[in-house]
Amino acid sequence: MSDAYIYDAVRTPRGKGRPDGSLHEVTSLALSAGILNALKDRNNLEGHAVEDVILGNVTQVKEQGGCLARSAVLASDLDESIPGLAINRFCASGMEAVNLAANQVKGGAGNAYIAGGVEMMGRVPMGSDGAAIAVDPSLAFKTYFVPQGISADIIATEYGFSREEADALAVESQRRAAEAWADNRFAKSIVPVKDQNGLTILDRDEYMRPGTTVEDLSKLKASFKDMGEVMPGFDKVAMLKYPHLDHINHIHHAGNSSGIVDGAAGVLIGNKEFGEQFGLKPRARIRATAKIGTDPTIMLTGPVPVTEKILADSGMSIKDIDLFEVNEAFASVVLRFMQAFQVDPALVNVNGGSIALGHPLGATGAIIIGTLLDELERRDLNVGLATLCIASGMGAATIIERV
Repeated sequence: MSDAYIYDAVRTPRGKGRPDGSLHEVTSLALSAGILNALKDRNNLEGHAVEDVILGNVTQVKEQGGCLARSAVLASDLDESIPGLAINRFCASGMEAVNLAANQVKGGAGNAYIAGGVEMMGRVPMGSDGAAIAVDPSLAFKTYFVPQGISADIIATEYGFSREEADALAVESQRRAAEAWADNRFAKSIVPVKDQNGLTILDRDEYMRPGTTVEDLSKLKASFKDMGEVMPGFDKVAMLKYPHLDHINHIHHAGNSSGIVDGAAGVLIGNKEFGEQFGLKPRARIRATAKIGTDPTIMLTGPVPVTEKILADSGMSIKDIDLFEVNEAFASVVLRFMQAFQVDPALVNVNGGSIALGHPLGATGAIIIGTLLDELERRDLNVGLATLCIASGMGAATIIERV
């Protein structure tokens, strides 16, 4: 087997996923094709240079349906001989695209791939595709289905996290994100979004609220309290599954949960021969990948067991990791990860996370891999781990190592 290397990683700025967001008039197709063209141009690739394009995308309906990856190839400057594959592992779709591409390269199924993801949450609303686990009673009852916000509050209740701890993490995410932008740390990877006339629409993440304080957040109403305690009463469902809990502590709200945004990302992955052919220097190798299924009710605990799995499979320990990216779907997810591994918070999401910057579902997994690589280079560190929780109870992880 050959090694799979990361040669480049790019992303768009994240736009507010709503009608007043800067990217609202930009289609998923245009954003995806722009990422493909950026990777082709930045690396002086021939149009047929890669074996396949794999894009993660969660809500695969309307403009995001019909194999968006193939549509993006046809809309881009890549040759039509390159196929496309659209995949969905919910919030880890972008990471799974990267992991799948890396393992294809390792197995000899082509020299290079472009992998990543896209989500235009302002144009194709989350949940508009429907989901059996939520709407089919035969499965919803069996799995004790509750919405993700309730799951995040279950984690807080089960593992003892307070509203104050969650709000403090959120404020720190905002502070770090603002500092990262002020220090130009994202410049290496950001591809500005331009209109058809070449005018820049967005060149900076626009969801951030850098002046946020704990006092500000303390005034916000818990977002999932009513749906838990009143109707449809999901707290009762949770306590049927977990009878040792006598209540659910609702600590999450808009300020300590991930933001709804639009965005796309891409990663250029290839073997050694690919780099030599195009005169490219690898930035890192993908050392290991992993995925796992977990309890579908509490749902969002996947980063812990999948990290245990990827470390065990690689013969590594948590102390071998220099930096961590743990997707900030909700504050309790990151708090639980740090609690489980006794990780120094100063090493986790050092440039902020999805609470401050937003979480474009299908793209986030690829975004955090690129962010992790940039920061390893900036700090001259070697090994990083990226991981995400996943809807319906899963986890995914990737370990990268600079070369």
